Amino acid sequence: MSYPAAVSERTSQARRQNALSLLFFLCAALAFLLRFTVSPQIMNMVADYTADGGSFYEKLHVGTYAIFLLLPVVLFSRPFLLQGDEIGIFKALLLYSAVIFALVPYLFITGRAGSSGFIIDTYLVAGAAGLLMLALNAQVRRALGDLVLGMVVLSAVMGTIEAVTQHRFLPYGLNELQFRPIGLSAHPLALGALCATVIGFVPLTNWRIWVRVLAIFVLLVGCAASGARAALLLAAAETLILLMFVPWPRLSLKHQRQAKSVVLLFAVAGGAVLVAILFSGGLLNRFGNTIFDENFMARVTIYQVFGLVSWKDILFGMNVDDLLAIVNEKLHLPYIESAPVVIIMLFGLPIAALFIGLVFWFIFRLLRGALLPAWIGTMTFLLAALSNNALSSKSPEITIIVVLLLAYRNDPFRNRQGSILSTAAASEPTLDRPGQRRLQTRQPALSTTSRLPARLSV
Repeated sequence: MSYPAAVSERTSQARRQNALSLLFFLCAALAFLLRFTVSPQIMNMVADYTADGGSFYEKLHVGTYAIFLLLPVVLFSRPFLLQGDEIGIFKALLLYSAVIFALVPYLFITGRAGSSGFIIDTYLVAGAAGLLMLALNAQVRRALGDLVLGMVVLSAVMGTIEAVTQHRFLPYGLNELQFRPIGLSAHPLALGALCATVIGFVPLTNWRIWVRVLAIFVLLVGCAASGARAALLLAAAETLILLMFVPWPRLSLKHQRQAKSVVLLFAVAGGAVLVAILFSGGLLNRFGNTIFDENFMARVTIYQVFGLVSWKDILFGMNVDDLLAIVNEKLHLPYIESAPVVIIMLFGLPIAALFIGLVFWFIFRLLRGALLPAWIGTMTFLLAALSNNALSSKSPEITIIVVLLLAYRNDPFRNRQGSILSTAAASEPTLDRPGQRRLQTRQPALSTTSRLPARLSV
């Protein structure tokens, strides 16, 4: 084959690979957005998603189905490479997913099949999303991370508008004493927790500095508008920690200290003004009675349920519906707003301990080698999750954390590249060899990206 013909063949293959990469990006983006933005209230309009009765297939989210269907297509349609720590993460994802999947038949055997939907929709789909992210190249992962951050920023904007207009954009079936916005989330507390969480990931983007500052400001306002008091306190502390401890690129340590001192003064002054504006706008009314109100006491009172059940129920678990009936009748609480109580009473104490240990091991395994802002954002999520039902209900928050951690593993200020959508002709792809294994983990030097070209073309 002549040299011009070889170049033409390489260019043609690069364009085909770029088209496939772009297709996978769009499919993954659609699957993630379906899972992250279609609330249980919307799902209940077409299926018995959270309502009593209905078939098992109705208990799974449409976004969950989309992620599960897309995963084998992305994994087995073309070869991809993993490098270094990504190999360990891939194995951890497989182990985590296998153990979580094994809990599903256990719940069926013990007569708690209704709770298996929560395990699949919250925990198993997070492992599938992680495997899907690893099968895509680094630039596609980062683009998906930017998309998820943009979605949460949009949700914060919608929540702020809802708080001002006292009108929600999406349906919300719960009756509350005080109006609280939801944005694109399923619950006001979920909106606040998400806004607080993603603040830690905004510094890891390649966005312009003013865009990042504006995004953090919007997220703080959205968190305040949600009425999630614990999340707002965490978000304020998180922002200050990011400001003081995250290194600033292209500045010496001395100049960093000087610049951070000046910015901190402006931040404190601006924060005081912002608090005054939010109070005058009614967005901080829930702080009027301090945080030790009836809602706070409900989260403390719920632990009395352990004295109302038998030791067999604590050791071997019980049906969640029966547990909720006890909480309603004996403790006079409408909901169980405690993830530890739900998980312990669902699985029984021994298996619950293993389950909680697995989840925390999985999250900290993804955090190994991650940058400081990712640690700060994840710790904020875990603390905020203790004040809501993110870990004990059908919620997308854990999947969002997995997507963000895998999207921003690389330092954005090192080897900064151009846009994800550039010309294929400018790329120099590594062609796949005949008979090459789909997942290559035994070579001494593996690329950080997949076997796809480093850039995509439109």
